Amino acid sequence: MPEYAHDPFIDDLARSATVHLLPAGGGTMWGSGFFVAPGWVLTCAHVLRPYLARDREKVFHVGSDRLGDPLPARLAAWLVDDDLRDDIPVEQDLALVRLLDDDVEHECVWLSDCAEPPAASGAVVYGFKPEGCPERWHSAIDIRTYDGSYGLRFSEVEFPKGVSGGPVLDPQTGAVVAVMKSRRIERDGGRAIALPALRRFGDLYRTVLAEHDRWHGGEPRLRGYNTWVDRQQNLPAAGLHHTPEQWSPYDRRTALNLLAAVPGPGGVPPVAKLARKARGGIAPPGSLPDPRTWRDGHGLLYEAHRPMPAIAFLHYLKLVVEYERGRGGDPARLDAWVNERLRGVPPVVHTVVTEARLPEGLLPVLGPGAPEEILTVLPYPTVERGGAVVTVELEPLSDAPDRFYWRIRVHDGDREGSRPVAEECSGEGVAPAELIRRLRRPLSTAFQSVDTDDCPAPLEVALPADHFDTAVHRWQLTEIGRLYRSPYLGVQRRVVLRDLDRRGGVDPEWRERWDGLMAAEELAAVPAPLPGKAPRLRHFTELEPGAVPVLCRPAGRGVGGAAMRNALEAGHGVALWHTDGHPEHGCHDFCVALRAGAADLLGQAKDPTELPDRLRRIREEISDSKDAQHWAEGVAMLYDDPGRPLPDYERVDAP
Repeated sequence: MPEYAHDPFIDDLARSATVHLLPAGGGTMWGSGFFVAPGWVLTCAHVLRPYLARDREKVFHVGSDRLGDPLPARLAAWLVDDDLRDDIPVEQDLALVRLLDDDVEHECVWLSDCAEPPAASGAVVYGFKPEGCPERWHSAIDIRTYDGSYGLRFSEVEFPKGVSGGPVLDPQTGAVVAVMKSRRIERDGGRAIALPALRRFGDLYRTVLAEHDRWHGGEPRLRGYNTWVDRQQNLPAAGLHHTPEQWSPYDRRTALNLLAAVPGPGGVPPVAKLARKARGGIAPPGSLPDPRTWRDGHGLLYEAHRPMPAIAFLHYLKLVVEYERGRGGDPARLDAWVNERLRGVPPVVHTVVTEARLPEGLLPVLGPGAPEEILTVLPYPTVERGGAVVTVELEPLSDAPDRFYWRIRVHDGDREGSRPVAEECSGEGVAPAELIRRLRRPLSTAFQSVDTDDCPAPLEVALPADHFDTAVHRWQLTEIGRLYRSPYLGVQRRVVLRDLDRRGGVDPEWRERWDGLMAAEELAAVPAPLPGKAPRLRHFTELEPGAVPVLCRPAGRGVGGAAMRNALEAGHGVALWHTDGHPEHGCHDFCVALRAGAADLLGQAKDPTELPDRLRRIREEISDSKDAQHWAEGVAMLYDDPGRPLPDYERVDAP
């Protein structure tokens, strides 16, 4: 068994915060856990699932020799999917438990904010083993390897049954960095879950971590003067010399306590962009989970598990102040402390922090004083304006055109292009009926990485024109919707289609037509094809710059298909069409209504970038009114910006 010297006071604090979980009526303990905030216990989902799968409201007990009588508690949330039957994946094996009594005083661990995976070195695991009365157990371990984004593996130690759910402490920093998951069956060693997996709890994660930081930032009640932070101040990771240029554990505690009082950032992009600017424009090292709170941004300012110089943290905090003021907030306490902390720092630090300016384009589009039209319509992202976009590429197999390979890309709004985040580009492909089921989880993850409260990212689906009638605006990311919210993607966010065959380059006709459309003084709906005439290419090349083709029939086959191919060849980047079919013999009243509705939609837009959100709002009205006969119910939109062409890539079919 490896041995590592660690602070005896922190060791005692970790023991005090570690608990075991057991049935309310008494009996054999289920597993271990630990307090992370007042009334909140963190453990593994697999510890609770055998006993709570059929009744998640079931009351059970939290106990330890330092709590006195066992305390009643309930499951607050777990990450595990309901349909899983076997071993729970690392990223899903967490559960949060809530005490029923809010007045119980107890110790809470210090949770690391550092986003880097724990160093490949020593750590200590705490827990209980079920021998008669639950017996405390701990052991030093060596972290050997990493397992995906959230898993840690270690060897040499034989873990007893019952310690799953206990804390894993880094003795170099005096912080809990992981949750013990499982032992290796019939072998030494085990696995743990790195702390950033907690971010998958979403809003609950933000609530619990804010309570954690407020508790540690308040006056010590149970711990005298030997608090977690008092002891961390003397550990190797804190540095040998404490100067104003260094960021101390005391600074960190105060900063996180103050950040807990600032309203949430409303999404990942503000946190990531402010932290990157505070790092001097350099991206954080390694592959890190997306930051979801201001605390997470603070945790991006480390190098090799040591805090960067104080200038990075103070700069970041000042940027948070400026961002919150830009949203109409008043982060006066945080701002006052930053100004106080600047006393004694070198002049260059003082200048950089006091003159902090937000990255270009980060101030919210929505806010007090914004023009009324901006408040009601979200313009579509452009390279010049910025803004994030999620793109799904669906490519039919060459030998099976009714099956698809897929790839998801995210464009973060900068000029560096998009990045692939998930794909399935080998094997037999995916049938259309199975597409959304395969895409649900990776799409949800992609949206979480770029959405803000004020601005959900648009969804672009790139397909060959033959498949343009795929009604992607009716896709649902959840099998069961909420009563208060439509489950359809086309209602929740801007959903448009792109031409997959245009990837890899920009034709002059496409660029010229797009630039003319963007510069047009007004937009006009043009029936395509013209009533009673067959579609011809010259009908589309001769259209005025502000003309938008409107098809009252499907675009993937027949007359509509020929019209759409002509429109694409003529360079049109915006078009509207009806995906649900067309009368067999000529146009009917519905076609007239569709053209009139499209003309009204185009006439209201001040420029083409408003069209996707205006169509989304119409879809929202249809969802609210349940109007099955509305002209736009089955309407799709081509919105294909040559300023952000789809990147080309060479696909290799696996044998």
